[in-house]
Parts: sequence; C-alpha cells; structure tokens
Amino acid sequence: MAYKNGTYIAFHADDTPDPTESDMKYYNIMKMWKVREDNDFYFINSHEKTGSVRDDSKKETLRRSLVERLNNSKNMVLIIGETTWQDTDWVPFEIAYAIDHCSLPIIAAYTMYSCILAPNLLNNLWPKALADRITNHTAHVIHIPFKKEPLADALSQFRIGSYPL
Repeated sequence: MAYKNGTYIAFHADDTPDPTESDMKYYNIMKMWKVREDNDFYFINSHEKTGSVRDDSKKETLRRSLVERLNNSKNMVLIIGETTWQDTDWVPFEIAYAIDHCSLPIIAAYTMYSCILAPNLLNNLWPKALADRITNHTAHVIHIPFKKEPLADALSQFRIGSYPL
C-alpha cells in the first residue's frame, strides 16, 4: 500500500503552455509560498514525488503518472478559477479518481473570492465531476478562498479519515 502523505493539486491548464495564461499560475504560487523561509506554509507536493511527464507524453503514460500521484496523496487541492468548469479532460479525471478510488477530501480553493460563505451559490464554477459527487454525497469538500492562510489551515486539517463537515 502506498504511503499517503502528499497533497495533490489539480488545476485547469486551459490547453496553453504559458503558465501565466491558466490556473497553473496559482499552482506555482503555492510552490513559491512553500519554499519561502519566512512562513509556515508547508505541504508535500504529490507532483514532485514521481517522475515528471513531458507535455508530449502519451495520454496513457500521463494517466498512469496521475494515478500514481493520487494514490500517494492524503488530500487534493482543487484550484477553481473562472474556466475550471470548462475542463473536460484531466481535471474531471483527477476529481473522479481522487473521490471514487482514493477517498481524498477536496480542498476547493477559489481564485476570485476573498471569502466563501455559501459554496452552493458557486456551483456554476464546479466541473461536472465535482458537482455530481457533491450532489450524490460522495465528495468530502471544504470551500475556501485561494489565500495562503486558509490553504495552510485546510492542508493541516483535512486528509483521508479527517474530512471537512
């Protein structure tokens, strides 16, 4: 059995190699927060636990790598931006596998809000894979703004077996 200590981060890459034009920029922000020595933002990045996969890798090779990373994770951060709901490829796969096969709690981090008081009012931003699992009560999700302090707090609390209410 895999040692589940990583945080898997999912985001919509918007089919662009330029990280400044997609939600990849938020993933990179999380990595920057982690390496700064003057703060306590910490997580084990599941994407760094396995070999990298090139953009031109075959789809099945990429899928196997994502599955391995998810299997070694204790939680998932789903970065939700304005276009995340449009992803029909990897984000829905990652959500489905994380919930259906790994029972990972999802930390939904919204890039365009400073506080989240009524998550159901944001359901138009959810990928269908997430909306379906919230509706059928198979997803354990906490909804937070994409900010360092709420993310650090959620990462320290939510893992397999310790789900958001």
